[in-house]
Amino acid sequence: MILYGFDRSPPVRACLMTLKALDISFEFKNVHVMNREHLTPEFLKMNPIHTVPVLEDGEHFITDSHVICTYLVQKYGSEKDQSLYPKDLIERTVVDQRLFFDLGVLFVRFKAVTAHIFTSNKTEIPKEKFDAIIESYDFLETFLDVNKFVAGKILTVADICCMASVTSMTFVPLDPCRHPKTISWFERMQYLPFYSVNRTGSKVLVDFIKQFI
Repeated sequence: MILYGFDRSPPVRACLMTLKALDISFEFKNVHVMNREHLTPEFLKMNPIHTVPVLEDGEHFITDSHVICTYLVQKYGSEKDQSLYPKDLIERTVVDQRLFFDLGVLFVRFKAVTAHIFTSNKTEIPKEKFDAIIESYDFLETFLDVNKFVAGKILTVADICCMASVTSMTFVPLDPCRHPKTISWFERMQYLPFYSVNRTGSKVLVDFIKQFI
C-alpha cells in the first residue's frame, strides 16, 4: 500500500493519522505540490484532478482523504477499530455529516486564506476570511457542547479529519472564552498515539502562513 502526498496538506495528514491509528504498514511517497509534482503525467494517471492524497492499494487508486479514511477502516480495521466509522446507520450518518463539514466548511475556509498566499501572491487577506474561520470554530463548539467528540461520544474518523484541518488553521487562535470545549477536544486529541504524524507538517504549514499575515 502506498500513500502519495505532501505532509503539509491537512487531508494528507488526516490519512497519515488514520493509517497510524489502524497500525497499517504502508509506504509514503512525497508529492511536493509546491514543485508541481502533482501535475506530472504519472500522477495524473492516478488522479486526473491532481489532488493529494492518493492511496494506491493493489490495482486501485483511491482519492479524497475522507474516502480514503473510511475505506481504510472498513477494509483493514479490526473489530475494535470499526468504532472509528460505526456500522450503525444513524451513528455513521452523524460521522458523515461531520466529514462533509470538514470538507465543505473547515477546509474550504482554510483554503480561502491560503489561496491568497499560494495562488494570488497576496499578503493582505480580507478580514472576513479570518472571521469565517472563527465562525467555523463556533460550529465545532456547538458540536462539542453535548459530546466529547465531534460526532458523538466516541472517537471517529471525523475527529481525525477535523483535527487535521483545525491544526492547520491555528494562525487564527481559538478563544478560551468562546471555544472552551473545542480547546479541550483539541488538547485531548494531541495526546492520542497517532497524533504524532500530524505535528510536524501542521507546524511547518502554520509557521509559513504566519509570515504573511
